[in-house]
Amino acid sequence: MNIGEKDAFLQSRLRSVGRLLVAYSGGVDSAYLAWAAHQALGDDMLAIIADSPSLARTQLADAIAFAKEQSIPLEVIPTSELDRPEYVRNDAQRCFFCKDELFTLMEELRQARGFDAIAYGVNLDDQGDFRPGQKAASTHHIVAPLLDARLTKEEIRSLARTAGLRIWDKPASACLSSRIEYGRPVTREALSVVEKGEDALRALGFRQCRVRHHGEIVRIEISREELSRALDPAMAAQFTSIFKALGFKFVTLDLEGFRSGSMNALLPAEKLFDRAG
Repeated sequence: MNIGEKDAFLQSRLRSVGRLLVAYSGGVDSAYLAWAAHQALGDDMLAIIADSPSLARTQLADAIAFAKEQSIPLEVIPTSELDRPEYVRNDAQRCFFCKDELFTLMEELRQARGFDAIAYGVNLDDQGDFRPGQKAASTHHIVAPLLDARLTKEEIRSLARTAGLRIWDKPASACLSSRIEYGRPVTREALSVVEKGEDALRALGFRQCRVRHHGEIVRIEISREELSRALDPAMAAQFTSIFKALGFKFVTLDLEGFRSGSMNALLPAEKLFDRAG
């Protein structure tokens, strides 16, 4: 199928599921899915975003703003994954427990409100990555319309651009917990430090960046397109000032630049293939 045929299939798939809840984070995939569902179903859909400690406040505000701009019905629900020891211990299956928390709450809401199904924004490219959250989605029988349509990340961005959606080129942004090295407990304090660090980097003008928390060491990732600016000695001095004030003893810049899921490179191979939890 070409991209137009895939989009037509997506609309047909969405109309076939009945009244639909959409797990929404504000990222490109879930935003396009929520928009497309609203186009197909009107008020027979509702986007749900989790007000979680692992979602940066700037991301939450932008997600709410986008839904309002597009008149997408939206509800914000609090999640409590930090109350789950399995999540806090931050092993290779952390994402499973996060999504299990979200989908459990959404299933309760689905039954209470009379919706027929729950959808999330996994796409074709996500199938080649280590994503325990997909196991949680399977456990809860969550539908995946973008994947059913065989849409890739770049195709979703292209469709969003054609539709005039401002999020079409929004940088990828996983949850704040993904910045904390595996085995280091996820705490509100650690999440806050990461969030403040990334806010500071964006205030300096960096668009695609990550703050990787390794205890006393912070590892800063900047996109390769922006890396030369980050390597400037004056900028390095600003990094040092910012991150030592946040409590880090050592401030490092990763010379490989930004890459999504770089913490997964530290996992043993057997953990990457253990998707059952």
